[in-house]
Amino acid sequence: MLDERLRRPALLETVHLGETKVSFVPDGAVQGNPRLWLPDSTAETWAARPEYLDDDGYLVASIGGLLVERDGRALLIDAGFGPQSAPAEPGAPNGLLYGGGLLDSLAALGRKPEDVEAVAFTHLHSDHIGWAVQQAFPQAEYLVTEPEWTQREASGEIDAMTERVRTIKDGQEVFPGVRIRFAAGHTPGHAEYVITAGGQRLIAFGDAVHSPVQIENPDWSCVYDHDPVEAASHRRKLVAELAEPGTIGYGNHFADVVFGRVRDGRWQPLDR
Repeated sequence: MLDERLRRPALLETVHLGETKVSFVPDGAVQGNPRLWLPDSTAETWAARPEYLDDDGYLVASIGGLLVERDGRALLIDAGFGPQSAPAEPGAPNGLLYGGGLLDSLAALGRKPEDVEAVAFTHLHSDHIGWAVQQAFPQAEYLVTEPEWTQREASGEIDAMTERVRTIKDGQEVFPGVRIRFAAGHTPGHAEYVITAGGQRLIAFGDAVHSPVQIENPDWSCVYDHDPVEAASHRRKLVAELAEPGTIGYGNHFADVVFGRVRDGRWQPLDR
């Protein structure tokens, strides 16, 4: 059953932390060439761990957002890839990349785009800002860390967000029970969000970890990490933190195991 979940994109899933409801909102997925995504891995690695690979030999990575609901209010962390796709290209790190499902996923949770009061970004890569640049959330402000915004790569899509962006600082509470913390490495201003409620905490760690196999191998940085050494250093600390009691992790790009805990040095998905 676990092997099957590792080979498919994540389904809509909800976790309750006291009065706070946290849901993965699927948008799409991307295939990752395992040797190119994780350059420190080897052919022997994947021969020994075939459960991580789909029928085409790719890692399966989900794309979507995390909806946080409390007292009738709604915050979205990351906004998927949007209604677009990119085909696989020979020799490229990515296989097929596609989005488009996030608004339908919100509707399945009983939410309309105008219910979202803010979209908080872990970083500004295209698979995290898709529906925001489509202006899909008419009432939302966009929350971005100051270093991520000031060091962004200029593009028409990102510049179109400018009027709605509010920069946020390390440790700031952005929603009841939700605090941001800087976790650079993947991008200069990459962020994680720590959600605390009901005597538990959930760490939405963005692209600090791309695949659950990195929980077992935290020194393996992704080809897309801006600073692989800094990313690995943070990931080692994060893995230790995710093993602490009362702590749940949320991996946006994990396969159908986005919510879980670290036990005995491995990712243990939450039971359904």
